[in-house]
Amino acid sequence: MVFFELFSNNPSFVVVEAGQTLFREGDEGQMMYVLTTGSAEVIVNNRVVDTLQHGNIVGELGLVSPGPRSSTVVAKTDCQFVAIDEKRFQYLVQQAPYFATQVMRVLAERLRNTNKLIQPVEDI
Repeated sequence: MVFFELFSNNPSFVVVEAGQTLFREGDEGQMMYVLTTGSAEVIVNNRVVDTLQHGNIVGELGLVSPGPRSSTVVAKTDCQFVAIDEKRFQYLVQQAPYFATQVMRVLAERLRNTNKLIQPVEDI
């Protein structure tokens, strides 16, 4: 998903070098991010659960419901993210309601993927 036209006006960039973290599981989270360059891994309980590419969002849960981060994000390559705080998020939702729908889709998909990872394996 690409939303660059929505936040191209005065973006706040965060640069993360390869091997460094954007945030860690347990950190307080009140921002979400859109990856504009590079690739990064989302890690939960020391397992890679997703690989982020250009245009992917991450940290949306911390924006929708502030609290401890549920994952760690590590840059695989040098990355640049656009930071989105609550004020900018509200603006984006007002200007382009489909933005909120896309964020909800990402949340739902990540919930489904997490549920698959924690479901017990049945004996064959």
